[in-house]
Amino acid sequence: MAVWAIGDVQGCDQELGELIEKLRFDPAADRLWFCGDLVNRGGESLAVLRRVRALGDAAIVTLGNHDLSLLAIAERKEHEQARVNPELREILFAPDREELLAWLRGAKLMHVDRELGFALVHAGLFPAWTIADAEAAAREIEERLRDESARRRLLRHLFGNKPDLWNPKLRGIERLRASINALTRMRYCDARGRIAFAEKGVPGTQRPGLYPWFAVPGHKPRELRIVCGHWSALGLFSGLGVYAIDTGCVWGGALTALRLDAETPQVVEVRSARKPAPSPTARARTPRPRRRGGQARRR
Repeated sequence: MAVWAIGDVQGCDQELGELIEKLRFDPAADRLWFCGDLVNRGGESLAVLRRVRALGDAAIVTLGNHDLSLLAIAERKEHEQARVNPELREILFAPDREELLAWLRGAKLMHVDRELGFALVHAGLFPAWTIADAEAAAREIEERLRDESARRRLLRHLFGNKPDLWNPKLRGIERLRASINALTRMRYCDARGRIAFAEKGVPGTQRPGLYPWFAVPGHKPRELRIVCGHWSALGLFSGLGVYAIDTGCVWGGALTALRLDAETPQVVEVRSARKPAPSPTARARTPRPRRRGGQARRR
């Protein structure tokens, strides 16, 4: 049995198919962990959803910000859905739309496997969170996504940069939005743990006083290694107990898989078939995404 984590697919179905083949994936024995953002920008989001859903129990999916955005759009009136980009519109008006959306609503915000020693999340954790805290926050959101009336209220109020700082006294929609902002949108934060949404480049380009979320001084101990995506400008990164695997396939980079059950995590990549383009997370002053740390090795 092999367990592989796969970075942000973002509608790149051709590369996903090639990567799964390259892994020699056996759905009867192996498992694929998807770290979120299955959809948007790559042009083949409907095919991606159908492919991953067809994997059944062999796939574990955590939701990213683009996936949540799709679910929010699906709650709008039909004429409003018809105005979104063609790629998402293809999903929203597909004959199997309801099956795909119901399956996506049943996905996780965080997956934890203590036996394997890994946790999977799309973006990050507040520095004030332990793994158990983050898991509890994720469960609160998941429960509401699976309840029709609670889901509609949540998705109507999904967007917003506030709250940007965790406080255990938060209640209601503010508590849920704070958790979503960390789990699906976080890259940098200050020493208190306040999210800096505007900072998206590689470490070293951020404003003084900001840290990658996993490197904030004094963060709560994290007893599990964390696999995440969301940060294409960071590229493939391993360090401080974190493995970041969004390598910008949709921007002409690569789609990356990380084997988690090996003694040393192994990396397998498929280069993007797309013309290289500047990612919105890579500013003009930002160098090309580069690999950092030395814990992951290529197979």
